Amino acid sequence: MAKDKKTPRKQQVYTLLVEVGRAAGDGLPEGSTGAALMCYASGVDEAEAVRETVAILKQAEMAPLDVSGYGTLDERLAEGHDISDEERGLMARALEDNAVVVAQVTPFYDEGETRH
Repeated sequence: MAKDKKTPRKQQVYTLLVEVGRAAGDGLPEGSTGAALMCYASGVDEAEAVRETVAILKQAEMAPLDVSGYGTLDERLAEGHDISDEERGLMARALEDNAVVVAQVTPFYDEGETRH
């Protein structure tokens, strides 16, 4: 019996929210304790997208602490998410470039600390 050849699985784009802590050279604002990064990452499955995103953030001298996955565009639409044209464009770019696109960075600050 001949083994079936594996058919290549199609790349998809996953929406990931990555929480990062502080690290030397991370480029986050002074006084912040970390940040949340909204990312669009391509992969054959969500696990691959997460691994690639974490590896790239570590190369960028960031300290990933936690990753939450929100699924593919189709999965998000099925859940009723409102997805803007801008967001769709960033997802398309991640897919075309087989890349991780950081769409938004939201720094965290300790409560009561002022930001200058």
